[in-house]
Amino acid sequence: MIKQSLLVLVAAGALSIAAPFAAAQDTPPADQQSQPAHEHGGWHHGQMDPAQRTKELAKHLNLTTDQQTKVQDALQSQQSQMQSLRQDTSVPQQDRRAKMMDIHKNTDSQIRALLDSNQQKKWDEMQAKREQRMENHHHGDGSNQQAPPPSQQ
Repeated sequence: MIKQSLLVLVAAGALSIAAPFAAAQDTPPADQQSQPAHEHGGWHHGQMDPAQRTKELAKHLNLTTDQQTKVQDALQSQQSQMQSLRQDTSVPQQDRRAKMMDIHKNTDSQIRALLDSNQQKKWDEMQAKREQRMENHHHGDGSNQQAPPPSQQ
């Protein structure tokens, strides 16, 4: 009887200790949940609507209305190209990834060409931060907990 009570007590204790850790793995820290987009250089994890991404870039780069229209057009084109490529199952995954990277680089170049010199400097800083986050993510560096920005689809 004492053994059984002790076993139940130990099991209950183990569960009460393990439960918070299990829940913590499912839920990002509160500071990450509430971080606004600008803390990530305007990039979000997951697919972002071209209009929303344009809005974020407009804030960071102080885009004119004309620039915003052209940036959004470039992002919409990128999104449709990415969707088409994803649906093309005849392309091997490694080739598909390379093509997606090319589409992303092309869009980045188009956007950079629309910017004035001050905006280009900010853009380059944003890109460098993005690349650093991606580098940290791909090498499993736990020191950077921010999600890397994926290619915009």
